Amino acid sequence: MNLSRAVGYIIRNEQRRTERSQETVQESTIRRHIRNEADNRHRPKRVCIRNDVEEHNCGTMSKQCGFCGAVYWKEEKNTAHKYTKCCHDGKVQLPAFPDAPELLKVLLTENSPDAKNYRQRIREYNPAFAFASMGAQIKPPRGTGPYCYRLHGQVYHRVSPLYASDQHKESYGQLYIFDSSEATEKRLSNNQNCLQHVFEKLDFMLREINPFAQSYLQMHRLVQEHPTTSVKMVFLEDKNLDMRHYNAPTLCTKLAAIFVGDNGEPPANRDICVYPVGNTCQSISPLNQCCDPMTYPLLFPRGECSWNTGMEHVEERRTAKRTHVTQLQYYAYRLSQRNGFSILHNSGKLFQQYIVDAYVKTEGSRLHFLRQNQKDFRIELYRGPLDALECRAHNENIRTGKLIILPSSFEGSPRHMQQNYQDAMAMVRKFGKPDLFLTFTCNPSWSEILNSMEGVQRPEDRPDIIVRVFNMKLKELLEDICKHGIFGTVLAYIYVIEFQKRGLPHAHILLTLDSESKIRTKDDIDKIVSAELPDPCTDLRLFQIVTKCMVHGPCGTININSPCMRDGRCCKSFPKQFKDDTEENVNGYPIYRRRATEPVQVGKYSIDNRWVVPYNPWLLKKFNAHINVEVCASVKSVKYLYKYVYKGHDAASVKIQKEGALDHDEILSFVEGRYVSAPEAMWRLNEFNLSHKSHTVVRLAVHLPQQQPIVYQDGQEAQAIERAALRKTTLTSWFELNKNDPSAHNISYSDIPQYYVFDKSTTNWKKRQRGGQNVIGRLPVVSILDTERYYLRMLLLRKSGAISFDDILTVNGLRCITFQQACQEYGLLRGDQQWHEAAQFQSPRQLRMLFATICGFGEVEDVPDLWVQHQVSLCEDFVHRYSEQTGPHYALADIEELLTI
Repeated sequence: MNLSRAVGYIIRNEQRRTERSQETVQESTIRRHIRNEADNRHRPKRVCIRNDVEEHNCGTMSKQCGFCGAVYWKEEKNTAHKYTKCCHDGKVQLPAFPDAPELLKVLLTENSPDAKNYRQRIREYNPAFAFASMGAQIKPPRGTGPYCYRLHGQVYHRVSPLYASDQHKESYGQLYIFDSSEATEKRLSNNQNCLQHVFEKLDFMLREINPFAQSYLQMHRLVQEHPTTSVKMVFLEDKNLDMRHYNAPTLCTKLAAIFVGDNGEPPANRDICVYPVGNTCQSISPLNQCCDPMTYPLLFPRGECSWNTGMEHVEERRTAKRTHVTQLQYYAYRLSQRNGFSILHNSGKLFQQYIVDAYVKTEGSRLHFLRQNQKDFRIELYRGPLDALECRAHNENIRTGKLIILPSSFEGSPRHMQQNYQDAMAMVRKFGKPDLFLTFTCNPSWSEILNSMEGVQRPEDRPDIIVRVFNMKLKELLEDICKHGIFGTVLAYIYVIEFQKRGLPHAHILLTLDSESKIRTKDDIDKIVSAELPDPCTDLRLFQIVTKCMVHGPCGTININSPCMRDGRCCKSFPKQFKDDTEENVNGYPIYRRRATEPVQVGKYSIDNRWVVPYNPWLLKKFNAHINVEVCASVKSVKYLYKYVYKGHDAASVKIQKEGALDHDEILSFVEGRYVSAPEAMWRLNEFNLSHKSHTVVRLAVHLPQQQPIVYQDGQEAQAIERAALRKTTLTSWFELNKNDPSAHNISYSDIPQYYVFDKSTTNWKKRQRGGQNVIGRLPVVSILDTERYYLRMLLLRKSGAISFDDILTVNGLRCITFQQACQEYGLLRGDQQWHEAAQFQSPRQLRMLFATICGFGEVEDVPDLWVQHQVSLCEDFVHRYSEQTGPHYALADIEELLTI
């Protein structure tokens, strides 16, 4: 059936569908009422409906690491009851920073006008004295609120020549060749909100104690002494490198070697070389030990060098595999809090910038490794992107360029997120749709955070404290839910960490309850969730928390500048309507009770129940934070958890480069599109989970005979094929298991990981000894365009005990030619059930490809009815991107385009 006929059917049958649905509503309501009456006889008691709870408190940082002296809260110990985030169990040992200069200590801790100006403008003072520039798009969140350093896209560190060209003003290291008063004038002309006498004091301090300042001045003097001879200054990547690699330098300072003449060896790739003149700036490698002290002289006034590739683990603590300190381990050590004054932890806005810079360097090194290893290794799994790239290049008459893949092993990449989404959907298949959706947001006013502030510090100055406290609170919340069963017995859970525009972390948590704990009636909902202001006369503490943390906006005509406003309307649909009784399951969510009561004054606004975000009183009183609790009965909540499913990452990866070639560069696309705030960077440097699930999901192979994915080096394809023939996949090993182990015959392929473990070294399934109840198998999503694999997957989901591909193809003693034919013989293609299942678990783009295939091959009895039933799922990404009105039109246009391919 072509698209125009399908759309015609859709329009004509819309009215008929509406009439049918109205007739069934009354019948389903009666059935639900009868079922609820029966289920209410034996229901578990839920802790969360009680009112007697004290606020959770983590105490103070009273514990210390036995190796490096970093301070901790008691609840931060790991499963081995140790505190190891700082020095990785004693493996990392770095020299302590020298005492802070008295000038910086005064400016960072006192309340004088000079100190206040310095702290407010510290991100202007620092580059005025820096020797290297940091280039990045800084995208602070719009509106008012605490300062949050947020970076977008690429980051560059550069160093200028010793002398400025005629077209540019002197800046950075160039200023140190002038006398103090002239340098101060030049700095002040570019930073008029800073104070002259503070500039003068800082200039004097750095000329006295900073080796980079001294090196620039020494180079200037040598240039003056040898005006006709080339001079260059080299800052080495690693201070332990042998200087004999170079011809003897004319002069050595603490950190630099200065060469006069042309006989010196050229600097290594990651060394920093400063020339007297030049038209361009030189990039600094993030692997160079001088990058941090040259960029942040007000954090490292004595020029203390940063991480380098030669740093080794403490000898008695190192392992045979890992002997060197990684960038992440270095920054984790330096950012850990210890007793005594720390310039880093007291530098406010500049501390935020340093944290983001540190994480971006760490991430950049990993991305660089992945990019450099693309040439040597290929995997047939990525044939799809390569085929698409070659096809587009051919159509546009452009040469095919590079294919750069960002693999799913890189946490936070689109492929990694897509795999997590599919893992979550595998849990939905196993345990059913989630029952509760919680959003837990960090409260910067928690007593643990406020009590950790020193002197003039504010919570936004300490993203390291904020993420550590939130991580402890999240663990306590999950323990209450999963171990103590405050909502009943939890079968499965998933959570994902995100960061608000102002950097505060929040967790989205999905809970699936067992059958006895299910939320089935309006009374159940009202006991767990409230969307009303509590009575201050009966529960003043709860009233104060709700009015502070759980009131939306207000927005709309009351406040048209609220961040939630889109085209004059609230994107969260506030204010809600008054409602005397809760209404069950409307579009996957209930409509909560919001009775019309007298409004109360909250700040400068008058608020009533229409503005209250749904919450659970027990959780609110225990955690004193924004905790949105929603009863849900839809798989949409899982899709919301993984919003990236609706974003077009792939399209942004393909670009025409200057050389006229078409590149598919997923790493560049990822870097250019990322936003990193200080709390998120600190979360990542602490190696906290970005997502977590209650069950281990084992990803199982689905491939056609002799078509398993292989990894190979260029030019060694034949050897790789030989190796692949000897190694079994999870699928071919399952065939072997069924041949040799009769107890496996009744276990489907997707369930086999629950009872057996796949040994990667022997590529065999071995009987599991313990822990199988927390393991789920998952078959990958296969496109309908990959026809035979698609139908093989369908058979594997339903057939157990198969001993070969031929066995799967054999139905009632007859061997089918194709897997599609086998599905037909088994009756798996009758009716529309397979398409309804796909709508539950696939992304909108995948569903449209499937729908286009259905239109083309006519395997469904009623295509228009299928559109009507799944229009929401087919259009979700376009509705998310545009609107409910235009989204379906974009979806139909996409389907039409797919039909022409």
